[in-house]
Amino acid sequence: MAGLYDDGFVERLRQGVLSLRDQWGLGADCDIRLLTLSENATFLATDPARAAPIVLRVHRPAYHSRAEIESELAWINALRDSGAVDTPEPLLAANGSHIASFQDGDETRHVVAFSFMPGKEPEAGESLAAGFEILGAISARLHGQSRTWQRPEGFTRKTWNFQSAFGPDPLWGDWRAALGLTPEQEAVLERLCGVLERKLAAYGETPDRFGLVHADLRLANLLEDGDRLGVIDFDDCGLSWYVYDFAAAISFLETEPYIPALQEAWVRGYRSVAPLDDAHVAMIPTFILFRRLLLTAWIASHAETATAAEAGHAAYTLGTVALAEAYLAEHDA
Repeated sequence: MAGLYDDGFVERLRQGVLSLRDQWGLGADCDIRLLTLSENATFLATDPARAAPIVLRVHRPAYHSRAEIESELAWINALRDSGAVDTPEPLLAANGSHIASFQDGDETRHVVAFSFMPGKEPEAGESLAAGFEILGAISARLHGQSRTWQRPEGFTRKTWNFQSAFGPDPLWGDWRAALGLTPEQEAVLERLCGVLERKLAAYGETPDRFGLVHADLRLANLLEDGDRLGVIDFDDCGLSWYVYDFAAAISFLETEPYIPALQEAWVRGYRSVAPLDDAHVAMIPTFILFRRLLLTAWIASHAETATAAEAGHAAYTLGTVALAEAYLAEHDA
C-alpha cells in the first residue's frame, strides 16, 4: 500500500508487536503476520506451543485514549459474562492490564490481544436476510445488556451523534472534502445535513433510544461459523441511538436493492427478543443517511486505506448524493 500504510510501516508495527510477545506468553518462534489494516493494524500470532493463535490489535495514535480502550474491553467482558453476544475474550497481559505499548518513533502504540474466533465474513447479497434476522436478535440482546449494565467508574467512550459527526470538530473529518464533489452535489448534501439535524433533534437522545452500542456491526466485523454469528471489533463502540446499529450493519451496501429485505429481517429478529416500537423503525432511513454521510467523510479523511479504495472514492460520493436526493424527496417535502 502506498503512503502511510506502506510495507515499511507495517513491518515497523509488526516488529513492535514482536517486542511485546512475552506479555502474552508467546515464544521466540511464534509467527506474527498482518490480518487487516484500516483504522488499526491487526495481527495474527501463531505459536507452536499454543493450541490456538491469538489476535493482536495495534491502535492508531491520537484516536482512543488508554481509558477509552480499557472501557471498550470492560464492556466486552461484561457482554461475554452476560451471554448477550458471542465475541472473543480480551486477554490479560503479563503487566496485569489488557494493554501493552511500544514506541514507534515519537508515537506510543497501544496493543491489546484477543482469543481467536473461527469463522468467515458473511458474503454480501440477498442471502444475507437470514443472517440479519440473527443479527437483529443479537442487537436486541446487546442493547438489553447495555441498558441495564452499571458502567465502571471512569468509563468513557465517544458519542456518535449529529454534533460529533458533522459539527465543527467532526470525529471522522468533513464530508465536504469528498473526492469529486461538485458545488451542486455539495448543496444537496448540505440540505441533507440540515434535515438530519432537525430529525435527530426531534427524535432525541432519551434512554429508551440512545445508549451504549457497537456502532460498527458491518459484515467485516461479523464471523459466520455454521449457525453461529460472532461479533468482533468493538473499537468504535460508544453512545448513540440503538437503531443506528442497523445502519452501521449495512455500511458500504446502502445502495443495494436488497437493503429493505435486510431491514425487515433485522427488525423481525430484534422483535423476537425485545420490543422495538414503530417510531424507532421509522427512523432507520434517517440513520442510514446519517451513517452514509459519516462514511463519506471517513473515506475522504482515510483515502489511503484499503477500505476506502474498495469503496471507490468518487463513486461512493456519487452514491451518497443519489441516496440523499431520494431521501430528501420523501422526507423533506
